[in-house]
Amino acid sequence: MNAPPDAVAVIVDISQSRSHADRRELQDQIVAAFDRVNTLVAADQPLRATVGDEFQAAYGDLGTALRATLLARLSLPEGVECRFGLGLGEVATIGTGVAGVLQDGSAWWEARKAIDEARRHQYSKLGFVRTWFRAAQPSPADALVNGYLLGRDHIVGAMNPRARRLLLGQLLGETQGTLAQQEGITQSAVSQNLARSGANAVVAGETLLLETTAVSG
Repeated sequence: MNAPPDAVAVIVDISQSRSHADRRELQDQIVAAFDRVNTLVAADQPLRATVGDEFQAAYGDLGTALRATLLARLSLPEGVECRFGLGLGEVATIGTGVAGVLQDGSAWWEARKAIDEARRHQYSKLGFVRTWFRAAQPSPADALVNGYLLGRDHIVGAMNPRARRLLLGQLLGETQGTLAQQEGITQSAVSQNLARSGANAVVAGETLLLETTAVSG
């Protein structure tokens, strides 16, 4: 019997969910944000709510999973943050349940360890960390991925809501002129914001990583 192909499992939970006054409204807002991501990024298993404040997804490769988690974070309502654990390994379907297919495999085990590690970092001197990656078969490249994620999380975490919207628009291919109209500012102001906020660095880093994962895959 052939082993199931490798994939990237993603586990997401709401950061400090108990501090939100209306959990039902918060859940609805996050579901709407993640539904948008599902229309933008091809997934083996789209981002869906599971139990409590947890969501799960699965993607065919690391580059796609990294892009999906970035778009997901930028699509969240203002003031809402989530943690993301990414695990590369096997994903096997073992049955069905009330929420759909039941899956198991090393990718899910590593994703669980990764989100636990992201949580530990969040409550340490690396309080800006929201995303972590682990692979069932570790390699030196894992540290490079997490190095990228450290920089990405730090930049995005320091952004104000407008900067996040502009970064999201840029990732989706919107022109600076269109973004200026949406924000009611000049195109020059958009350009300055993208440079000052670190958005250009995030886009460049994502482009390099997508190219690298495409070549290695």
